[in-house]
Amino acid sequence: MSDHTTDPATEAFVAHRNLLFTVAYEMLGSAADAEDVLQETWLRWVKADLAQVRDQRAYLVRITTRQSLNRLRTMTRRKEAYVGPWLPEPLLTAPDVADDAELAESVSMALMLVLDTLSPTERAVFVLREAFDVGYDEIAAAVGKSPAAVRQIAHRARRHVSARRPREGVPPSKTRAALESFQRAVETGDLQGLLDVLAPEVVLVADGGGVKQAAMQHVIGAWKVSRLIVGGIGRYDGTITTAPTVVNGNPALVLRLDGELDGVLTISVEDAAEEGAGYGARITGLYYVRNPEKLTRVESETLLTRR
Repeated sequence: MSDHTTDPATEAFVAHRNLLFTVAYEMLGSAADAEDVLQETWLRWVKADLAQVRDQRAYLVRITTRQSLNRLRTMTRRKEAYVGPWLPEPLLTAPDVADDAELAESVSMALMLVLDTLSPTERAVFVLREAFDVGYDEIAAAVGKSPAAVRQIAHRARRHVSARRPREGVPPSKTRAALESFQRAVETGDLQGLLDVLAPEVVLVADGGGVKQAAMQHVIGAWKVSRLIVGGIGRYDGTITTAPTVVNGNPALVLRLDGELDGVLTISVEDAAEEGAGYGARITGLYYVRNPEKLTRVESETLLTRR
């Protein structure tokens, strides 16, 4: 009879794999790089003396953080050479991610773009502390700093992120309503419909990676964004279809041209109820990923967790 038992190292790694992937992804914004980090983590984990490991979860998170930091520094150089704006790799996520408001915000495109403005160490400290509630002593061991230094870094990173993060407090129902209004306007080429749902200072960020055509700079302002979208639709002879989905724990649209996957669009919104907008929210950010290399994780679910 075959032996189906698994060794303790493998059991521990498998038990925490989704958590480790989530940590790496939040630090890197790339599923492919996060998978590479997990492979590097595994190679170091199997060499560890488990008898000396008091907390397996903490130890694994520490290894993952160190490997993510190493990769984040090389990614910074890659981004500098990237053609056009860089957006995180979108992930099709399970419904339970959307149900966890803190997790959904921490992996949202809008917040991850803010995290890109932090230094690698600041990002690691912020992610571990704010998204995963890791203690300062444990973070210090992971990033190679003293607990006192980590507290200072955490304070500085929180202040930086708070000044740039999207406004909070918009319920998912309003986000979906705004996205549905946007979807109808796109499908019908309704310029006024777009102007109605976009905030005056909306920002469009498109990532084609030099492979697909995309705006090379951020496009700012409802009129400019609307004209760009309607003009783009008008220049295309084929059929454009849009379908709602959940990407990175937040409502999103998958766009197809003649049935072929073209890209994934996510949004950030702010409450507009006080302005009398019927849908109660306006879109402040549009994030459109067209680079085919970043669209490999939108057909099947990726499991994310904070635990």
